[in-house]
This record gives sequence, structure tokens and C-alpha cells, in this order.
Amino acid sequence: MSPTLRQMRALVAIARTGSFTLAAEYLNLTQSSLSGQIKELEQLLGVKVVERNTRRAQLSEVGRELYPLFDKMLQDLDGAMADIANRKALKKGMVRVAAPQMMACTLLPEVIAAYRAAYPAVQVMLVDCPVENVSGRVFSGEVDFGIGPERDPAAEIAAQLLFEMPFVLVFPVAHPLAGKESVTWSDVNQHPLIALQGQFTERLLRDVALNPYNEVTFMTTALAMVNAGLGVTACLPYAEPMVKLYGLQMRLLREPELTRRFFVYTKSARSLSPAAQSFADFLFQFVAAHEWNIPQS
Repeated sequence: MSPTLRQMRALVAIARTGSFTLAAEYLNLTQSSLSGQIKELEQLLGVKVVERNTRRAQLSEVGRELYPLFDKMLQDLDGAMADIANRKALKKGMVRVAAPQMMACTLLPEVIAAYRAAYPAVQVMLVDCPVENVSGRVFSGEVDFGIGPERDPAAEIAAQLLFEMPFVLVFPVAHPLAGKESVTWSDVNQHPLIALQGQFTERLLRDVALNPYNEVTFMTTALAMVNAGLGVTACLPYAEPMVKLYGLQMRLLREPELTRRFFVYTKSARSLSPAAQSFADFLFQFVAAHEWNIPQS
């Protein structure tokens, strides 16, 4: 058997105070309870650890050898417990989140800024990456969780729906479509479409007949091309800050009104830290308050 924490604390308290009375007060124990802890420790070890006299309590030779060891063990343990308590109380902590480039330069900075105002001691690290790499960053443990569009199920990756958004069309202020009250997908094919490569466009082509004029990797490239008068593009409403930055307009696309779903991806076998869980909960609340989010039944 090994010494208990109570026995170790009893020995350390006596070493610091030199008195059973003061040590008992320090530990908020009765003297009889403290004496019992020391007696149990001595019975466990088979040797005396405290020499008692009428004036003060002194450690024996064995007690003096044990004191610095017990003291360090208790300080390390108390420090670890305090650290855990601070993390649980969100007085410290770090969260790492992976997100696609467009979300990383529009929605996520707004969420992080609002979260920091509420929990200034928690640091949120944003990892911007290609959308195809989000799940990989989660799987490797590089980030606590990732945010991205719907993907085919992957082993050991759990997905929780974050939001569902309708597609919008983006075009210059003086574009012919600016005068239309409603914009349809059939209107899109009457103008050069700057589309994104990969599953973004593939999913659209499954639902509507589109003939992209140009396919690019990043939405910022598509917006820059639209700004230069080279065509129109389709995106999601959360990109509005970047759309405005390029001086463009966006309009909800109808007939049909298509949507795209985004998820929070986590590693199935890994629990989120208190800070990461707190930020994830904050993210869900933040998104739910936006008018472009389609409520889930």
C-alpha cells in the first residue's frame, strides 16, 4: 500500500508548523484526526515519522526524508487540479478550429470576436485550409474540431449539423440582373458563371443544369473576377462581408431554392475540452441567431 493524500498532507502540515495544534487548524481537522493520520502512516511504513514532545512536534529522520518528496507531490497535484478547475471555469484554455478559407475570413472572425468578449482568457486559434483538408485536420488531432460543408461519412469522424443556407447569386451593382426582383437559376445560364472547383459545383450540377464559364479554387478569386465584370458567381450568405468588400450585390436564387448544409466535425473517440465545448456551443448559438440560417425541424 502507498501513503494516502491525507497522510501526506498531515506530515507536510506538521513539518511546516512544528505543532499538531497548528497543523490541525491549517488542515481544518481535529487534533485526534490528525494524530490518527500520522499513526496510520507510521503503521504503514513501520517507522516513526514524527517525534512528539510537550513543546513541539519534530520530524524523525525518515520524516525529514519524506517531507520534500510529499511536499512536491502535493504541490504538483494541487497545481494540476487548479489548472483543471481554471479550464473548467474558462479562466484559461485554447481552442483550435479548422475552417475553409471563405468561412475563415467572414463568419469565423465574427464568432471569435464575440466569444473573446465573453471569455477573454480562452484563446481561439483559427486554422484556415482548403475545404478538403478540414476532416484530415480533425482526424490528425491538429484541431479540436472543424467546420465544413456536407461530406461523405468518414471513419472516426462525427458530424453535427451547424446550419443550412440557401444559395445566392453575386453580381456587380450595375449588372442587368440588379433590376430583377427575383433571380432564378435559369437566369444564371444567361451570364458567364464563375464556379468553384470540386464538390461545390458537382452538387449544383446534380440539381440544376449549369454550364460554368470558368472554375476556380477559391471564392475570393471568383468574387474578384465578378468585380472585374467577367461574370457572376454563386455562394452562400455567410460570405456577405467579403461580397460587400468587393462592392458586389447578392440575391437569393430561386426555382429551385437550393440549400447547402455545413457541419461541425469532431473525432468520435475524443471528447472536447471544456474550452472547445464552450466555443462550439457559442458557435451554434451565434449561427442560430442569423436570419440566413434555416431552422431544423
